Amino acid sequence: MPGWARPKVQSSQGFDAAFRAGANLAALDPIARDMPLWAGVWRQRLALQAAAASLRLLGRREDQSQLRDVELLRRPGDDPGPAGRALLAWRQLVARSPDVSPDAIARAAAGFGLVVGAAELAALADLAVAAARSDRTAITVVAALAERVVRVLPEAELLALWLADAVLAHKLKWPVPVPLLATAILESGARIGQAGKRPRPGGAGWQPAVALAYAQAAARAVDLAGELARRADVLAAAAPKLRAKGASAVIDALLAEDALMSSARIGGISERGLRRLFDRLVALGALRELSGRPTFRLYGL
Repeated sequence: MPGWARPKVQSSQGFDAAFRAGANLAALDPIARDMPLWAGVWRQRLALQAAAASLRLLGRREDQSQLRDVELLRRPGDDPGPAGRALLAWRQLVARSPDVSPDAIARAAAGFGLVVGAAELAALADLAVAAARSDRTAITVVAALAERVVRVLPEAELLALWLADAVLAHKLKWPVPVPLLATAILESGARIGQAGKRPRPGGAGWQPAVALAYAQAAARAVDLAGELARRADVLAAAAPKLRAKGASAVIDALLAEDALMSSARIGGISERGLRRLFDRLVALGALRELSGRPTFRLYGL
């Protein structure tokens, strides 16, 4: 990202924020469209960041590391709890093409602890479809959509941010959404006006705050893409040195998932064999151990 495109201050000036948002989303656009081999882990990491930001709004303190544990260490069938459900909502966003159907909205709402009636779900879906079809600029459309969502459901701020990213992807013709807005608009430094209030849908300065948040989040997403692309190149260079059967399936999984455990069932490799393979990749500098623990270790690009 060029330095001039990075917001250096929390400015609420509408034109400046909109200009930076457009520039940074344009830089992000080819990455989001091209779906490189590491696109899966990239979107998974962004979903993890969005979930961690969302939990702060829900009054919870789980960070990204703890969210990984919630997801990977629970037994099949166990309740993931509020933190795990929020993460699943963001994982849902990046699992397929933009989906703003009532069923998709209901699943996301449940992840954020909302109980939404059928009439409200239909109203929210209609709002999202209308926004996706609007001829106005994408940032203007999604900012207005978030405002309308909280008019229907005042407690649905997180769902409004989720829908904004889904509709943004539709407007920009991205094959799969990219979690962006929540990661910036909910961070502790996001304040507007002299009173330093957190931006809220429908509040003063909301639309320029949304533009600035997308500018910041898009720049960070480009940075993360560059970092993961370099790591993926190192992983690809290490692949010929792996002799284990099923190693290619492990490489594919590492490019698709945020983190894996050695107990994962991949390529027909035993747990012991997978642990040795992961340790070999760590020694080659092609993989990281993410947990910092001696047991129940997690590995990722």
